[in-house]
Amino acid sequence: MVLFRREGIEAKQQVPITVYFEEEVVGNYYADILVEDKVILEIKSVENIIDAHIAQTLDYLKATGLRLAIILNFSKEKLEHKRIVK
Repeated sequence: MVLFRREGIEAKQQVPITVYFEEEVVGNYYADILVEDKVILEIKSVENIIDAHIAQTLDYLKATGLRLAIILNFSKEKLEHKRIVK
């Protein structure tokens, strides 16, 4: 978050995402980081990015109406990332 601020990039942590079903609130998700109100960053520290992580991130995109998310996995020697486009 420090680097985002230094670069003048708006970024928010643990952003609540309200989930609706037929106009009724049925739950909330929390996006790890929302950048410029356009891109969701999901931060992971797992062995591998799996289908469940992708499905979760697609749910975030659907609930927000956003089109782009990136899953970042920091558990590997080299950063693993997955771009998700809706």
